[in-house]
Amino acid sequence: MIASLPMYDRPETQAANNRLWALMRDHPELRARNVPQNLTRDDAPFDHWVNPNLVFSQTCSLPYRTELRGKVTLVATPVHDLPCAPGYYYSVIVARRDDPRADIASFHGSTLAYNSANSQSGWAAPTAIATVHEASFGKTVATGSHLASAQAVVAQDADVAGIDAVTWELMKRHDPWTRDLKEIAATQPTPALPYITAKSRAAGILYQALTQAIDDLSEPDRETLCLKGVTTIPSDAYLALPLPEAPF
Repeated sequence: MIASLPMYDRPETQAANNRLWALMRDHPELRARNVPQNLTRDDAPFDHWVNPNLVFSQTCSLPYRTELRGKVTLVATPVHDLPCAPGYYYSVIVARRDDPRADIASFHGSTLAYNSANSQSGWAAPTAIATVHEASFGKTVATGSHLASAQAVVAQDADVAGIDAVTWELMKRHDPWTRDLKEIAATQPTPALPYITAKSRAAGILYQALTQAIDDLSEPDRETLCLKGVTTIPSDAYLALPLPEAPF
């Protein structure tokens, strides 16, 4: 059995994520079932998501739309401490603080660092907002993570990067070098990264356990995770988002 919380898991959040899962695991409706004692942090997240033994995890909306639809069950959508509707999030477009350009249009033809072609916030969102402003990127650099994308901008290996708003908040708290970056835009909010379980599992008990766990989590832990609660956003709302073109 597998439980994982890979999307916002970093050294400063691991203990809070562990406590969140422990509260879920010990919920009366789950305690008697075959659920993992601890979170899994090895293997690639996608291996967790497609594993028939998956009990609980969190994925990005783009892989849900492209590869996981019909293969997993949606459990819930997180409500983050963000200035947008509950259950939604957005991307922040960042550039070097000393770059004189100040908006997306002025970065036409520039280099975009992106974490993965299967990332809503790192790839789909920045390319979409560039199109809205009649701009496009002249070159792209794949980095493997939001952290590496931001570092690529600081190192002048790229000009801009799209960073998940929750990840950006965590980076600002814990990575002092982010002071060398500035926000030049925020993308339109889209449904936040959904919690999922294996296709064979029902969502109801997990939703109850997750809701209770967040309620029981300490205020400092909720603040650490930028997590206020959960809501339900239907699959159709995720699937309605357009699919981006592949990187070049």
